[in-house]
Amino acid sequence: MGRRVAIVGAGVSGLAAIRSCLEEGLEPICFERSDDVGGLWKFSERVEEGRASIYPSVFANSSKEMMCFPDFPYPEDFPVFMHNRKLQEYITSFAREKGLLKHIQFETLVSSISKRPDFSTTGQWDVETEKNGKKESAVFDAVMICSGHHVYPNLPKDSFPGLEHFGGQCFHSREYKDPGLWRGKRVLVIGLGNSGSDIAIELSRMAEKVVVSSRSGSWVLSRVWDDGYPWDMVFITRFQTFLKNSLPTAISDWWYMKQMNSKFKHENYGLMPLNGALRKEPVFNDDLPAHILCGRVSIKPNVKKFTETSAIFEDGTVFEAIDCVIFATGYSNAYPFLDDSIIKSRNNEVTLYKGIFPPQLEKSTLAVIGLVQSLGAAIPTTDLQARWATRVIKGTCSLPSRKDMMSDIDEKMGKKLKWFGKSETIQTDYIVYMDELASFIGVKPSIPWLFLTDPRLAVEVFFGPCSPYQFRLVGPGKWPGARNAILTQWDRTLKPTRTRAVGEMQKPSLPTQLFKFLALPLLLLAVFLAWV
Repeated sequence: MGRRVAIVGAGVSGLAAIRSCLEEGLEPICFERSDDVGGLWKFSERVEEGRASIYPSVFANSSKEMMCFPDFPYPEDFPVFMHNRKLQEYITSFAREKGLLKHIQFETLVSSISKRPDFSTTGQWDVETEKNGKKESAVFDAVMICSGHHVYPNLPKDSFPGLEHFGGQCFHSREYKDPGLWRGKRVLVIGLGNSGSDIAIELSRMAEKVVVSSRSGSWVLSRVWDDGYPWDMVFITRFQTFLKNSLPTAISDWWYMKQMNSKFKHENYGLMPLNGALRKEPVFNDDLPAHILCGRVSIKPNVKKFTETSAIFEDGTVFEAIDCVIFATGYSNAYPFLDDSIIKSRNNEVTLYKGIFPPQLEKSTLAVIGLVQSLGAAIPTTDLQARWATRVIKGTCSLPSRKDMMSDIDEKMGKKLKWFGKSETIQTDYIVYMDELASFIGVKPSIPWLFLTDPRLAVEVFFGPCSPYQFRLVGPGKWPGARNAILTQWDRTLKPTRTRAVGEMQKPSLPTQLFKFLALPLLLLAVFLAWV
């Protein structure tokens, strides 16, 4: 084995890091605080300090073909969108199949990571750990932080005047487990994200009244997209990304909003975002519009202030006799074992080159895996991040100068401000980001070359879903089964739903898709060009 690499966390990011280290001939030692792999997806009845926490009813928002490890497809009989237990089963199977478990030290807390005195020449780190009350310290050649960003709750109590006088219960959504506790109660959920909407829907079946307060609104999408296909297999394609990034901004924005508003008019449901053109992550919930229609959930603006029993909203309306306030207000990025200035080196903002490497370090021996967010799934994203990071650590790939890295960060922050409304957000454009990382490693598929050498595959790669297998087609880490996995991805998607076979399997039609995507944008482009 080669250089020793400390990996913090054995969720999907940590498993990707272990596997990538092994592929590059590095020696990974992973420290996991709990007694199992899975991270966020490992459900626990208890809320545990320093660990992500989910509620029992959590389902994945990405379909199985879009959220697998690129050389490890899900079994074809697995459901398209998986419950957390099923996803945990897959993650455990991956860890066993790839021989990763022997590299993990379970029930081990990482308490401190610091530079060694000779870091500027060696790039080495002192890593202190604790297990069963016993503390140990070891020297590592590199560190990969894979502890996720759903651990430390953002609880903005100071933003709500009068909350200190509120007499009911008040807690963050990470503590939510059992909806039965709120039977017959009146509940206010603050925050219209995935957790907030899920919890509101679940509680509405038992509670007397559920109100969701949203400061800025959100697009709400269904997992079921056009013609009943999974949303991401139709929406996340190279072709669509090419169009949206090539069209004039006005047309691209209009088209995006048209897609987001295609199932129902968000204005009529109180859900419309304040700035609908921003590419902020939408909410995925199949039930929310229907529950609003049936009066089981109500949407309100931001809370202006609280009283002992009520919430007064910015529009002057009041929700009275509240029993519980649940803050579904997201999470903060925190790494208590590491000096804050390493990750947040400027103005207390996360400052990482490509969302992975701190640019100010003398040696590029620390990488953060999984601290990005996009419409794409986490598993393939972290897999590609880890593959590039380990090649940088090994020395196969190199990073630009500090000045060039900071310039790139500034440029990306400007684009994020335009696309997402916040320059410091960890959100990114999925396909653009993945292709960028893939090009560093030499695994980005060449679309023109594919059209010349393998037209059938090229059509599926460019017009079909941008599935993870595309990033194991060529170059280092190439998987011989990638081509077949791409050509058969719709078979695995449709099989679990055809439990009563009626007629032939109906896969998406390329001509129909092209007409649907191209007709209106081309017409608008023609009108725009004629106008100018």
